[in-house]
Amino acid sequence: MDITLIKLSLIDEDKDQPRYQFSQDALEELANSIKEIGLLSPIKVRDTGDGRYKIIYGNRRYKASQMIGLESIPCIVSDATDEMDIYFEQIAENLTREDFSPIEEAEAFHKLMNEDGFRSSIKLLSSKLGKAESYIKNKLELLKFGSAVKKLIVSGTQIRKDCLTEDQLMPLKDLPIEFRDSLALTAARDELPVSDVKKIAKLFKDKSISDATKQKLLLKTGSGLIETWSVFEQNRKEKLAREKQQQEEARLAAERKAAQVAALEAEQEASAFTTKEHAESSGAPYGEATATAAATPITQNTHLQLEGNYIGAVEADDALLPSKIMHAVSLDNANYSITLDHAYAEAEALLVQLRNGDMQQLDACEQLSNDMLIKLQQLQELWRTIMRESQA
Repeated sequence: MDITLIKLSLIDEDKDQPRYQFSQDALEELANSIKEIGLLSPIKVRDTGDGRYKIIYGNRRYKASQMIGLESIPCIVSDATDEMDIYFEQIAENLTREDFSPIEEAEAFHKLMNEDGFRSSIKLLSSKLGKAESYIKNKLELLKFGSAVKKLIVSGTQIRKDCLTEDQLMPLKDLPIEFRDSLALTAARDELPVSDVKKIAKLFKDKSISDATKQKLLLKTGSGLIETWSVFEQNRKEKLAREKQQQEEARLAAERKAAQVAALEAEQEASAFTTKEHAESSGAPYGEATATAAATPITQNTHLQLEGNYIGAVEADDALLPSKIMHAVSLDNANYSITLDHAYAEAEALLVQLRNGDMQQLDACEQLSNDMLIKLQQLQELWRTIMRESQA
């Protein structure tokens, strides 16, 4: 590789090269370094055929050398003529430089993929430049932003005022343009960390918030937007918790109802079987016994009705006494099954209130329990009396 001294007056910059952003402070620092120790790394140029040369890479060194008034600089002269090969070489060289900005990369990738004479695929770019396809795609996403935002994009991850890193912009890339650029500029002005930008982006992606409300939110500062996100997130969690509780309550209610229906059907079947059995044992026609039993109404105090029927039947020396007794007992059992299910449901509801800190329901729970125990004892005692006297 031959190195040749070429006069600066014979070298032209390549206006189409991918790198065009140069920090003045960095150029002055480089110029001072060249002035003290000389240009250690030559630039690369190509012969344009008219006695002049065009830079392939090394623009910063060329500019810094001009600043200190050098007449000639060391150069590597390339015989490359293919524009695509030259452009790929320029990108590859600049990708090794820390100050090659993400937006310069994005524009270079876009040029290779879309301009006439190039038309490269992402797969080819990945192969030629040694970069993952996802890396190239993410860089291209930066081109969605407007020029005001693009000017602020810098390399690296350090958050600085009035600057934007690629990480800050990625959460905003899929938002509508009327929100995207404004939020990006807010992030730059207020030096928002990436985590805050993600929260704000989530807020503006939520479809339950109207566009009119979102337009008003754009007037807020970065801290104001984060405060709004916190309130919104808390309300969302509370709503989800309420909906979950309502669904659980509906499920329990459905289960209780299904259990009550099943219990009632079982008791009705048992009642029909018992009525038929005792009608046959007493000699009474089944149809007559069934009609008599069906005429017996179910009331809230079936066990009292049972006791009255029994006493009346004994006094009248009723021949259908056994079937009437068993039918009344069956009705009483069915009614108590429903009453107990209802009481159990009430007890469950009271328990939920107790767990939620409502200690005033403690007495109600205790009273409900005592009432049901007393009624059960009364029913058992009445059943024993009936069985004892009917067998006598």
